Amino acid sequence: MNEPDTALDRVLAQLGGLHPKRIDTVNSRTLSLERIERLLDELGRPQDRLPPVIHVAGTNGKGSTVATLRACLEAAGYRVHAYTSPHLVHFNERIRLAGKLIEDDFLASLLGDCERANAGGEITFFEVLTAAAFMAFSLVPADFALLEVGLGGRLDTTNVVRRPAVTAITPVSLDHQAFLGPTVAAIAGEKAGILKPGVPAVIGPQTDDGEAVIETRAAAVGAPLFRWHHEWRCEPQGDGMRYEGQRWRLDLPLPSLPGAHQIVNSGTAIACLESLPGAIVSPAALAAGLRRIEWLARLQRLTRGPLVDMMPGWELWLDGGHNPSAGEVLAAAATGWRDRPLHLVVGMLNTKDSTGFLAPLARYAESLQAVTIPDEENPLSAAAIAAAARSVGIDASAAASIEAALSAIAARAKNGRVLICGSLHFAGVVLRENG
Repeated sequence: MNEPDTALDRVLAQLGGLHPKRIDTVNSRTLSLERIERLLDELGRPQDRLPPVIHVAGTNGKGSTVATLRACLEAAGYRVHAYTSPHLVHFNERIRLAGKLIEDDFLASLLGDCERANAGGEITFFEVLTAAAFMAFSLVPADFALLEVGLGGRLDTTNVVRRPAVTAITPVSLDHQAFLGPTVAAIAGEKAGILKPGVPAVIGPQTDDGEAVIETRAAAVGAPLFRWHHEWRCEPQGDGMRYEGQRWRLDLPLPSLPGAHQIVNSGTAIACLESLPGAIVSPAALAAGLRRIEWLARLQRLTRGPLVDMMPGWELWLDGGHNPSAGEVLAAAATGWRDRPLHLVVGMLNTKDSTGFLAPLARYAESLQAVTIPDEENPLSAAAIAAAARSVGIDASAAASIEAALSAIAARAKNGRVLICGSLHFAGVVLRENG
């Protein structure tokens, strides 16, 4: 393994050694706000000095919703901070300051400040990073700050912001059950923990039991609800889409992110903007933002690079979805891909439901090549992925690498379509290998 060669690399390596990057055990102290609040108190409570915050939770679509919010606000001329996770290629992707990735030296300095303020106390890597993000957001002027929940909501490190301007919950489904609960209703309860008294809460499509839990929590805290197909809707219309809310009636272009699910994610973002006090975002700015949303590995077509060069005549697509709901979304996209055969390259974590993810894709995939995610602490083995694929009726084999998987697919036919999917971690590997 290469030695760290920059100040940021060295600080990240040091923090990774001192504090866990992931939650190792489930116990009464695992999910807690005590550690982050203690550290933030030592730092002078930077979370109380942020610009107006839009706080976004959910199982699927929260990253795309944040990306759409950022694009539309920036198109309207606003300066926007954003905190998201995980990163795919560069660690700096997690923190954007007034539209730009945080610089290495500034991030390294802030992380060092947070570590000194922590003074050896029990803390996790993600908690230190969140504190550094809040420090950065409090020091650099901006008009709005976008916070994507990392895990759950109620006890996520981002939930120390006492009064955001708007909260949002994108579709909730089964994921991270070991930490959030065994049912959609239980998980929705954790997501609904971000709702705040008097703060508008934009709610994306939910299951009946999930929506009931969210509505109960909103009533308990006094959060006004703006729900999909109740107070707002966003649907395809002609070559674009139609948004209808409590005040806005807008005909808009389709978002630049492909897939029917992105219409709903864009609608969630627009509903947030409609509910956002003090923001003026014109229809022209919304249209301009929708046309230039940037969000890697969300049904992203790879058009250049060494992996693409391996497959002349083929289309290569990349998506980081990893749970059963994401499998259904990808299957919906595949219904429009009947013009050429679809082959899958899949890498997953061993904490995910591989069978549930792959089952919706079974009717569309001609073959699957499984890859063990390289340099990952908790990969699901290629053999296990292939076995899960075969159990749902997909012709599957294990491959030694991404390149080997693509070579095996290319040997089957002269052209087709490849979807590389199963994990954001795997997507990051693919993007790095593809330059």
